[in-house]
Amino acid sequence: MKISMISEHASPLAALGGVDAGGQNVHVAALSTALVRRGHEVTVYTRRDDDQLPARVVTDGGVEVVHIDAGPPRSVPKDELLPYMDALADGVARDWAGAPPDLVHGHFWMSGLAALNAAAQAAASGYTVPVVQTFHALGTVKRRHQGAEDTSPAARALLEPSVGCNADRIIATCTDEVFELKAMGVSGSRVSVVPCGVDLDLFGPAEISREPGGPFRIASVGRLVPRKGVELVIRALRILKDQGIDDVELAIVGGGAVGEVAGDPEAERLLELARELGVDGQVRLRGQVPRERMPLEICRADAVVCAPWYEPFGIVPLEAMACGVPVIAAAVGGLIDTVVDGRTGLHVPPRDPEAIADAVLQLRNNPEMAQQLGRDGLVRVRGRYSWDRIAADSEKAYQAAIATADTRRTSLQRTGGKAL
Repeated sequence: MKISMISEHASPLAALGGVDAGGQNVHVAALSTALVRRGHEVTVYTRRDDDQLPARVVTDGGVEVVHIDAGPPRSVPKDELLPYMDALADGVARDWAGAPPDLVHGHFWMSGLAALNAAAQAAASGYTVPVVQTFHALGTVKRRHQGAEDTSPAARALLEPSVGCNADRIIATCTDEVFELKAMGVSGSRVSVVPCGVDLDLFGPAEISREPGGPFRIASVGRLVPRKGVELVIRALRILKDQGIDDVELAIVGGGAVGEVAGDPEAERLLELARELGVDGQVRLRGQVPRERMPLEICRADAVVCAPWYEPFGIVPLEAMACGVPVIAAAVGGLIDTVVDGRTGLHVPPRDPEAIADAVLQLRNNPEMAQQLGRDGLVRVRGRYSWDRIAADSEKAYQAAIATADTRRTSLQRTGGKAL
């Protein structure tokens, strides 16, 4: 198949760890590369955010990345990108010209708008381009948890459900998302559940030399934004310290460069909180870590703690499980699917630092159990979450979209080439 991906703010070439660079970048890059390995031709369209970027780049994995001029050629927060989606769609449609793809796969709701409108322009020229959509995060869930702090454009409340109802196929990354989509009016008959994957060539167990009797090490990995719940883990350290347990260290991996917190409000806030709670000596801010070094960072930990307020999929738990490290995970979203409570890790209620402290203590006091959780997690990841398996499941969703695409395309030809 000839496949177009649209990922408006999350380029597969971007560095990870920034506010708008994280799991979606990994997902788009890894899925596209796995599809190329399976014999498909994949082009990823993303917005030019630097005027020095070349128009086209071919990755080592054979994926072509095309930078489209849509808005200013600089970094723009993703919640401010909506006005540029028509230009992105126009650029994609121009690049297709007389040779459109077999389908287009939008990543995030704004990319879905661009995908639908590019497909509508192709339909006006007599071509049928089925649209597959992965949301990665839903505005309804974000508003529920962030309330007035949600910076999404107001139009998202109407446009996101429209994307869901107009796409030919939705790929949800977890079972919890299926229920959220149904509440938005998206028929379950058009939804496939395909989780995220993990790079098993990169992530795997490693022997780490440790001093006997050293501290119990936990790690929090990901973007430094409040919803990731790192504050909860720091508060759990204080709870443990009040119980006389002060031999637990926390490594925070993410944010800016190592040791550079100036100008990173969340990093500064977390370090100040650790000082206020008297646990700053137990907290290390590792900053951004090159992806090739991430397995070592994970393997240095006795457990990885993922405590987000909400999480659409959750790549970090998979990476930890692939390294044979047990996971303490908030029982939300995709983490409910990926981490099996009591088998590959421990679930805790969301926003509950006391439960996190209890789970950390449980693993600290039961090393044999922790090791068994890690071993079982490794088996689970290798059997279910390789990117080749995810690519194969995505193919099935693509085939379903192609089989049911014609009706909507006919109606779009009558609208002058705009889907929404």
